[in-house]
Amino acid sequence: MTDYGHDLLFGTFVTPSAQSPQKVVDLAVTADRAGLDLVTFQDHPYQPAFLDTWTLISYAAARTSRVHLAGNVHSLPLRPPAMLARAVASLDRLSDGRIELGIGAGAFWDGIEAMGGRRLTAAQGVTALREAIGIIREVWDVSTRGGIHLDGEFYQVDGAKRGPEPAHDVPIWVGSYKPKMLELTGAYADGWLPTLEYIEGGLDSVPGINGRIDEAAAAAGRSPGDVRRLLNLMNVSFQPTSRALLNGPVDQWVEDLAGLVLEYGFSTFLIGGDDPAVAERFAAEVAPQVRELVARER
Repeated sequence: MTDYGHDLLFGTFVTPSAQSPQKVVDLAVTADRAGLDLVTFQDHPYQPAFLDTWTLISYAAARTSRVHLAGNVHSLPLRPPAMLARAVASLDRLSDGRIELGIGAGAFWDGIEAMGGRRLTAAQGVTALREAIGIIREVWDVSTRGGIHLDGEFYQVDGAKRGPEPAHDVPIWVGSYKPKMLELTGAYADGWLPTLEYIEGGLDSVPGINGRIDEAAAAAGRSPGDVRRLLNLMNVSFQPTSRALLNGPVDQWVEDLAGLVLEYGFSTFLIGGDDPAVAERFAAEVAPQVRELVARER
């Protein structure tokens, strides 16, 4: 059993379809009004069928009042880290502290390269992401005097000024699957943000993955609890009878999610499907019962 004791968060994983932009924004507004904690958006800047995710987050922040928003996850090769840090901090201040940061080393390299990004190997992606996390945190660190200097393999910053400071302590969540990236997550990140359907071996692999993250955290002088475990769940639906994980009646959803907390260490759940009725039911019927059940078990 692995439970890192984090508070539970519930939200959505939205497809930023350019064909129905108002529907996309309405999904964020629905989540905000329903009482969900997070709205996150896929980030594929090379995909012309999608809205630009950063522009969408900014617009959605202006249309909502309490829900937090994030990219899930931002494509680092097309989001220069110093600029991304300033954008996040700026919008966090404008939205009264409601912006989080999910980031990944990159995927779909043909599309990235076509848009002017640099194609990286898996090992290079790890190094680039580590450098980027350092730059982002340096930009936000206004308590340190002097400019920012990094002569990295992939990013160079020479005397850049610090700031603005975000309105709240913005966590950095990393989308990672392979061993070296998982070790980076444990050593440097504030959260692990995978999609269940992309985890090789599914839930059976999660204990081993948690162990790798925990070992890397300990080796870096951190606690395993410093790394929140988030989870995207794409194939979900409410059904009269049980069919699969998060495909069944409300009671099954509650049991499934409580098990993911208590047995696998996850504490943040982001559902796909882009269905406002499912999001509303998730907020009203599932989330409160999961919180209650987990509190009892803890």
